[in-house]
Amino acid sequence: MAYSGEPILAEDLLFRPEHSLIDQSLHSRLGATTTNGDGFGIGWYGEGAEPAVFKSIEPAWNDSNLREIAGQLRTPLFFAHVRASTGTAVQRSNCHPFRHGRWLWMHNGALRGFHETRRDLMTAIDPALFPDLEGSTDSETLFFLALTFGLTDDPFDAVARAVGLVEDVGRAHGVDHPVQMTVATTDGESTWIFRYSTEGQSRSLFFSTEISRLRDLHPEVPVLHQLGGETRFVVSEPLRELPGAWNEVMESSAGVVRPGRDELRAFQPIPPT
Repeated sequence: MAYSGEPILAEDLLFRPEHSLIDQSLHSRLGATTTNGDGFGIGWYGEGAEPAVFKSIEPAWNDSNLREIAGQLRTPLFFAHVRASTGTAVQRSNCHPFRHGRWLWMHNGALRGFHETRRDLMTAIDPALFPDLEGSTDSETLFFLALTFGLTDDPFDAVARAVGLVEDVGRAHGVDHPVQMTVATTDGESTWIFRYSTEGQSRSLFFSTEISRLRDLHPEVPVLHQLGGETRFVVSEPLRELPGAWNEVMESSAGVVRPGRDELRAFQPIPPT
């Protein structure tokens, strides 16, 4: 889940919605696994120059520290992720969101054949960035490939080049469908989102309708009158059943959420030359 808008308590995002991320960690409706109990993480922007992260290998629904923090943490930009391990170790460094400088990154999905392609992908990471790689996941590797290809300058192009490399390396190792991903990444001001898979059957991803439009549709919902006009949610699964509230990000699409000017465009990997 990614939130941007007026500063809001993390508790209102994580625990209070009908189908909150905590509920999704136990009862996912659209995910590849129903239960996501192999750790969690949150990332947020506050007083410091870089975002803060809090991660744990405990199930999100069973971590009392998360509930304590969520009741006091207020932020205008918030990332949260619950993890189901896809073969890599259950350890703190493998929990999302991943951080580098001012950037946060979350990935839902998998780089198939990662056991076979891992060495080739890691050696493609910029040597100046490699020492900052902390974990062993395909998700963090994809993040550092995107950084290598210029994420901080042009996220759309950088992710397209990273995905193109992963597909090229995967196919060289006999992997039919190397990439399955939805991605959210942010520099603390804008949030970029991506939905893509090699086979064209990507994990679910939704963005929220503009709050002014939702207020017109549902004047009876009090919470909508408490949210600022620039409020945006990006989620793997809708947080509550509210007609007109959620819009599916189309297959092979990418977008950016920023104050005053959101954008959605087609996404196509860029193969290495």
